[in-house]
Amino acid sequence: YPSGNLAIIVVREKKRLICIVQEDKPNNAEIQAVFKSNGRSTCYYPNGAVWINMSIHGGQYLDQEGSRVRRWTWPNSIMSSGPHVPLSPIFVSLNRHVGVRILGQDKITVSFLAMGQQAKFSVGTKVQVSDASRLPPPTRLSEDELLLLAFRVRILRLFDRLRGCLNFPSNEQRDKIKPPAYLITQTLKILQLCATSDISDELRSSVRAIVNA
Repeated sequence: YPSGNLAIIVVREKKRLICIVQEDKPNNAEIQAVFKSNGRSTCYYPNGAVWINMSIHGGQYLDQEGSRVRRWTWPNSIMSSGPHVPLSPIFVSLNRHVGVRILGQDKITVSFLAMGQQAKFSVGTKVQVSDASRLPPPTRLSEDELLLLAFRVRILRLFDRLRGCLNFPSNEQRDKIKPPAYLITQTLKILQLCATSDISDELRSSVRAIVNA
């Protein structure tokens, strides 16, 4: 950066390359993005929340509250279920000097601009997935993670209920208001995870009780 602080680092980890973008701070700089040559990459909001997350299958774009704004799948991805969703070009500014442009799995660019000079880093990769048997095993959530997700949705629903109480003091008016679509979607996803995860019946019942309370 013009301040002299390190902005972008490219390191080798065994056979992989990793590109890391740091914030403009002299000490304890937070990571703003990580791009790995195996197809896994993540960009973060200034507050540390995940902004963009990508894998060999596709990616998703989240808002600062953690709700998904959009998702996509790469053309060469083999998905077990669901339709293929094409990517719409994405450009985000991680800070005043560093931007990220995503046009395809192998067309991801980190641009650095300062003092009239520009540098571009190509951080995309083309991971060929030609056989479903070669796909990595799906990530399984632990029991603690499922409970945390359930409590998060519960807290968000309580906040939404509180806003309803403030805006509509009348119970009759308040009861007619449906929860936001993203809360309904997240509740359904957690219930689906409970149905497909290898967890005890007791935990499954607890998670359902939390999100349905």
